[in-house]
Amino acid sequence: MGLIEGMIYYRPIPMSDTARPAGALPLAGGWLWFDRVEVLERGQSPRLIAAADLPTDMRDRLTAPRADFAGLSMDRPRLMGILNVTPDSFSDGGRFLAPEAAVHQGQVMAGAGAEIIDIGGESTRPGAAEVPVVEEIQRTAPVIAALREGGIDTAISIDTRKGAVAEAALKAGASFVNDVSAFTWDTTLKDVTAAAQAPICLMHAQGTPQTMQHDPQYEDVLLDVYDFLAEKVAEAEAAGIPRHCIMVDPGIGFGKTLDHNLTLIRGLSLFHGLGCAILLGVSRKKFIGTIGGEAEAARRAPGSVAVALAGVAQGAQVLRVHDVWETRQALALWRSVTVGDLA
Repeated sequence: MGLIEGMIYYRPIPMSDTARPAGALPLAGGWLWFDRVEVLERGQSPRLIAAADLPTDMRDRLTAPRADFAGLSMDRPRLMGILNVTPDSFSDGGRFLAPEAAVHQGQVMAGAGAEIIDIGGESTRPGAAEVPVVEEIQRTAPVIAALREGGIDTAISIDTRKGAVAEAALKAGASFVNDVSAFTWDTTLKDVTAAAQAPICLMHAQGTPQTMQHDPQYEDVLLDVYDFLAEKVAEAEAAGIPRHCIMVDPGIGFGKTLDHNLTLIRGLSLFHGLGCAILLGVSRKKFIGTIGGEAEAARRAPGSVAVALAGVAQGAQVLRVHDVWETRQALALWRSVTVGDLA
């Protein structure tokens, strides 16, 4: 995708303090507000303007409440529990490959407070090999069906790049599609999603799992990822998927260096300008271990929670996590202390 020359970007400065000034605007209809905006242009120094000086169309997009997504209101942060039905995922590969183990883990996560269960049958960690479509369907669709048959009514997402896998999962009872390739791997995925009238999450990734961490380069990572997602949202709309059924994910760790990841997290509020709910997935990732001094992925829960809360402070509506209970507890305390919300 080419760079969008001359485009002006608006990043609201999110605030949560209860001392909210008159004239402050709500951020995406949620728990944060803003009264200043950082204006960004390629090749120019950032500058601040008052929120009142925003162009009307951008003000409306930044402030409008996000529509319910897969049956969940987006007026507070939601937890997506990760269920990898794979032998080679970076953190829990092999633990839930057996269908019985996967179903049990899904039930455990729902009981711990996961409001979405994200089921994936193909690892997309750096260096992971592609899984054949038939095998990926065999890993995922029966688990989804078994969870539904067992009475789980929690939203379920299918984490896949492939149209056929998504189609089988949606028929088995999945609520929406989570595409880490944003249609760049399999263009039929958008048609499958549109035909099923299902919501979708579109994630940015540079390269494939085999290549994405081989010296990733950007002109401006924050603006480049924004432009990519803006293009993909428009592509989804053209395929018949309405914007209110689209969630976006900047793809932390997918073709990014540590500095790229930190820049995206610090600037996450920029993505509210797309008018979509935002998903943030940072759980147990390598940069957390690098900064926190923990080589073992399963021991990165404290750092994962810290970054998840930083995302909530930027207005991220969905947090994709391994450690559901720990994140739920931290989130409850953050909301109570920061925004005075005990719900």
